[in-house]
Amino acid sequence: MRVVWFWLVSLLFATNGYGQVAERVVDIPTRSGVTQRMIVLTPPEPKAAVVLLPGGHGGLQIYSNGSMKWGDRNFLVRTRQLFADAGLAVVVVDAPSDRQSPPFLGRFRQTPEHAADIKAVIGWLRENAKTPVWLVGTSRGTQSAAYATTELDASDGPDGLVLVSTILTDDRSRPVPAMPLGKVRVPALVVHHEQDGCAHCSFSEAPNLMNRLGSSPRTQLLSFKGGGNRGDSCESLAYHGFNGLEREVVQQIAAWILKPSSSRSGGG
Repeated sequence: MRVVWFWLVSLLFATNGYGQVAERVVDIPTRSGVTQRMIVLTPPEPKAAVVLLPGGHGGLQIYSNGSMKWGDRNFLVRTRQLFADAGLAVVVVDAPSDRQSPPFLGRFRQTPEHAADIKAVIGWLRENAKTPVWLVGTSRGTQSAAYATTELDASDGPDGLVLVSTILTDDRSRPVPAMPLGKVRVPALVVHHEQDGCAHCSFSEAPNLMNRLGSSPRTQLLSFKGGGNRGDSCESLAYHGFNGLEREVVQQIAAWILKPSSSRSGGG
């Protein structure tokens, strides 16, 4: 029995070099009278940091113990430990304290106030993790990530941008390709499922996004196929949320962040 137990423990640490990275809840001040709540994971000696911006309405409503009222199945929320396993400091961002009721983020995602909140998160991470900071958004979170990257000055903005299941077309709010992406002067990675059935995220529109990111010093499109496809085509357990492909997708994102390729662009 002792031999079996040793093998199980060895297997755990072989698949997760840090073991389970502890989570903590942190509140930081942003705008006047407003605070931003985050779930923070800090592995030993992180090589970079990621700010994970979930999709949907964005109101996770994180409790002080780290549980949340909504969004625990969102792709970036449910894979936060995988990002930490890859040696990245991780912050999962809730809606700010003044947006803790419906419609939560909604159209707020493309406002100067939202950019100011993200600026505060980036600044906090730079001070505490002492590493480059990347914004990673998924679905509606790509609108937050792209908007903040185009609005913040180089000194306050992210060191890199990752867009996962990007909002490529939309008749309710400005989709990512319609933003002034010529202002993006940091590396930009686009991650998309070729079978994404969400009406706002057709893979056929991805080349347009890549062309719009032409001012970025380094770009790449990583595409995936297969996995599970359950429920609403715009939700987290469909192809849109990389159901069943979580580990592979996170590993490739982390590798791109930590070990940039010499080429400027390419397919996935």
